[in-house]
Amino acid sequence: MLNAAIPHNTRIVPILAVSTFPQPIRPARSGVCCGSCCLQEVCLPCGLSAANVSQLDQLATVKRRVARGAALYRSSDAFDALYAVRSGAFKTMSISRGGVEKITGFHLPGELMGLDAINTERHNYDAVALEDSEVCVIPFAKLQALALRIPELQHQLFRLLSRDIARDQGLMLLLGSMTAEQRLAAFLLSLSRRYERLGYAGDCFNLRMTREDIGNYLGLTMETVSRLMSKFQRQGLIAAQHREIEFKNPGGLMELVGH
Repeated sequence: MLNAAIPHNTRIVPILAVSTFPQPIRPARSGVCCGSCCLQEVCLPCGLSAANVSQLDQLATVKRRVARGAALYRSSDAFDALYAVRSGAFKTMSISRGGVEKITGFHLPGELMGLDAINTERHNYDAVALEDSEVCVIPFAKLQALALRIPELQHQLFRLLSRDIARDQGLMLLLGSMTAEQRLAAFLLSLSRRYERLGYAGDCFNLRMTREDIGNYLGLTMETVSRLMSKFQRQGLIAAQHREIEFKNPGGLMELVGH
């Protein structure tokens, strides 16, 4: 992930706050399989035959429910599985020895978490639920073995790894060369594309994260994010009510970003 100086406006939290998240992680019923999941076209089963999806089903039998604010895993935990988000949303974040919290990513349904830990076999970040959520647990050693037998699965895994890397590079671009307005506009456009990939409307969606979380991720203050949201509304680019965002002029947002 991004390896840069901590912005001066990054929120400082007491280091003990790491242990104050609610902890319950409950097993969920495993009745839903990959073959019947509405997210299979954006998750690991994408492009697989029915027979191969059935083999993947045998790996992802365990589902976990994670309460809002609870951690699915924490930094330095041993890595033994990938997690596919079935419902809800997560944020990944690091907390320094000095208690500095930095959000490194947001994860929506159909997306995999834990890919960054493959190299070190230790998780590098905390994964915290933004709302009551559920994940499919995919043991990595078994997934590796299955991917060697199913080239299409291996290809899909590489695609997901590539998408993760591209997202990291996008964050570096956001924080390194864009104005505050461009950062927020690019973030909203990115969320729109991700929702469209899930089959939802890309021009009207709910933010799963708070404005404070958005600011932390983009290197902005919560006040700056709120001010820019209001400015975008006055300019007729978006309509925002609570956490609901509606695009009124997506072309204007893209022009603002420079696309």
